Amino acid sequence: MTTTEHAMHEHEHTGHAGHAGHGDHVAQFRRLFWVMAALAVPTVALSPMFAMLLGYDLPDFPGARWISPVLGTVMYVWGGRPFLTGAVSEIRSRAPGMMLLIGLAITVAFLASWGASLGVLHHQLDFWWELALLIVIMLLGHWIEMRSLAQTTSALDSLAALLPDEAERVEGDGDTEQVVTVAPSDLRVGDLVIVRPGGSVPVDGRIVDGAADMDESMVTGESRTVRRSVDDDVVAGTVATDSGLRIRVTAVGDDTALAGIQRLVGEAMNSSSRAQRLADRAAGWLFWFALGSAVLTALAWTLLGEPDQAVVRTITVLVIACPHALGLAIPLVVSIATERAARGGVLIKDRLALETMRTVGAVLFDKTGTLTKGEPAVTAVAATDREENSLLAL
Repeated sequence: MTTTEHAMHEHEHTGHAGHAGHGDHVAQFRRLFWVMAALAVPTVALSPMFAMLLGYDLPDFPGARWISPVLGTVMYVWGGRPFLTGAVSEIRSRAPGMMLLIGLAITVAFLASWGASLGVLHHQLDFWWELALLIVIMLLGHWIEMRSLAQTTSALDSLAALLPDEAERVEGDGDTEQVVTVAPSDLRVGDLVIVRPGGSVPVDGRIVDGAADMDESMVTGESRTVRRSVDDDVVAGTVATDSGLRIRVTAVGDDTALAGIQRLVGEAMNSSSRAQRLADRAAGWLFWFALGSAVLTALAWTLLGEPDQAVVRTITVLVIACPHALGLAIPLVVSIATERAARGGVLIKDRLALETMRTVGAVLFDKTGTLTKGEPAVTAVAATDREENSLLAL
């Protein structure tokens, strides 16, 4: 599971209905990022440590020294919530990773900064500026990653839109036969269904009466229709372009071919590339390495007779251990690549396969139909004995 998926799973327990949840998450992360970015400006600018690093004087007015602590606390509680809940999830599952590293860094920075602001700890531990920038940077990366996932999710929505909202089921026999309109989800294997001319097939089935030119471009990519008649199989989502059909249902729900395609796309979205798996594994090891380094730092400076420096440097180690680049770069690149592919009509079955594509030197296509849009269009009108406009009007 990627860092964003951890955060979103814990941050949004409710309201994640269907694929629309990704769009909601994108909007939430976008708003959260811009609010935190606005709060980060005064938090960083009025941080004593940041002012000392850049060499400028802080404005002198009543309450100025408390602006960074107050705004920093808001940023930690509000902006840091996705990371903190993700860290708790990793602790419960005993699988330390990126969320725990980020949560550790912002928590130590928050506590140390309050200690410095209250005069309990050394002034060098004023990390309000580091806390603010860390939260904003991580939120930016997660917002972009969620936006990329939402683009890929739209491919699933497009597949679902191929199915009709209603199906016509034949009930009874002979003189008592009647047609009842039902939802496709109410159909069962063995039911007899009518597909009107120009209508979509609601479920996988076999033709028992009629013949039609079927538009199967959603499965094959071929724009040319295929003639289907009695005893031929048809797939949910394909269109009977010219004639009506009677179909005996052979598969419903998750057993249909369209559901299988949707399942592949969903698995691709949830899969991890080798690089992502490596990053997650590295984050786990980095957590223990950071803790080990902090312990050694504390012991070394204590043995040297400088307990104050032991506290300062131990906390500093824990703060800077947060993997800014590791936490952003790999998930971001993988998700954006998947988004670009989905936008171009290419559905990635496995992100690991996408990563392996870098070694491909040539791609072979079996026929031109797989390279077309699958929707024939009139490009020109030519008339021999009259105006083109009058011919077009006729």
